[in-house]
Amino acid sequence: MIPSAAPTLGIDFGTTNTVVALTDGRGEAVVVRFDAPTGELTAFRSTLSFQLHPRADGRTPERVVEAGPWAIDAYVEDPLDTRFIQSFKTFAASAAFTETTIDNRRYRFEDLLAAFLLRLRHHAGEGMATLPARVVVGRPVTFAGSSPNEALALERYEAAFARLGFTDIRYAHEPVGAAFFFARKLTRAATVLVADFGGGTSDFSIVRFEPSPQGLSSTALARSGVGVAGDAFDYRIIDHLVSPELGKGGQYRSAGKVLPIPSRYYSAFARWDQLALLRASRDMRDIRSLARTALEPEKLDRLIEILDDNHGYELYRSVSALKIALSQQEEATFRFEAGSVRIEKSVARADFESWIAPELAAIEGAVDEAVTRSGLGADGIGRVFLTGGTSFVPAVRDIFLRRFGPDRIESGGEFESIASGLALIGREANLDAWTEAVPVRA
Repeated sequence: MIPSAAPTLGIDFGTTNTVVALTDGRGEAVVVRFDAPTGELTAFRSTLSFQLHPRADGRTPERVVEAGPWAIDAYVEDPLDTRFIQSFKTFAASAAFTETTIDNRRYRFEDLLAAFLLRLRHHAGEGMATLPARVVVGRPVTFAGSSPNEALALERYEAAFARLGFTDIRYAHEPVGAAFFFARKLTRAATVLVADFGGGTSDFSIVRFEPSPQGLSSTALARSGVGVAGDAFDYRIIDHLVSPELGKGGQYRSAGKVLPIPSRYYSAFARWDQLALLRASRDMRDIRSLARTALEPEKLDRLIEILDDNHGYELYRSVSALKIALSQQEEATFRFEAGSVRIEKSVARADFESWIAPELAAIEGAVDEAVTRSGLGADGIGRVFLTGGTSFVPAVRDIFLRRFGPDRIESGGEFESIASGLALIGREANLDAWTEAVPVRA
């Protein structure tokens, strides 16, 4: 039995970013910081890269594994000779995913996660030099996929975290971690709706909190989730704003006919790392041929340059900048400059909101589902806590403003609240009330 006063680690392993927090000697949660190439950060990108580096003595090439921003740098520098993996959390609960082969070596999901965690720990330096026995791992309300196998996902998590030496591995729903982070400030009982917006999923939990001299007790009332969030918003911007400037919706001549340019060439923009695969595919030869007969060849030339020169990451950074700007103002300018490609357009917030209307409807439906399952109705929700980057999008906040009004809505620690809450939960005396445990196999 690990005493509740012992240090604990909380980890918010996300689709896009991973955040880690450790409790200190005072029982406070301290978020781990990473000295990345672009500066200090707390949100560690959930990415992996694999490269084979030749040895000077001619022996078998060395396999070099990287994670986070270091993996992104490796991929951007050498995309065709780098196996780059992002958003691999989405495969955690998929029975269809058994393994992938990288450089003639098989990797199961737990192998990928363990490799990621080991590199994350390495880059944390002194911040994670000594790990506690207990870790509280965040898990989504609903795992990604059409038929997610929750038990399989937790088994895979267990195997990966056990490799780092943890002997007490616990799981808590991600919005519950955020709720605990928020609820520690409560001085009276409250029913709280927590909305956690990640890169791949939006999760909602309704929890009844009751503070007392003995500690904070909770009762979970309802949960819901939907597999759309910030990444889907990014793709909508690309699809409506960028892809038309690269030839989507255009035409070309063939055998005396005018035909539409196939839209499938633009589906790879759903994830920027897939663009290098398009460059190496048979479709690339067709795109080059289409550029010679397109009615607007300059647009296909832009597409070719972006693919040839691997400008996908810069493109998605420009998309993120626009999304942030539109969260602060009614109109903003999208600017993308890479090589000879220049795309600059003014975008109204109203247009962006019309592009993401399907995702907003899905999020709205999931919020209503959680409230209905709680049996309380909107009036029975005392406080609303919003966390995650997508919570800054005004159209997302409006979903909650319309239902609950501004006085009940709070936010804060948008990128760190879950990990901090998970670490704090790990110190609770009534730990079983907050978490579930999967026994570590011998």
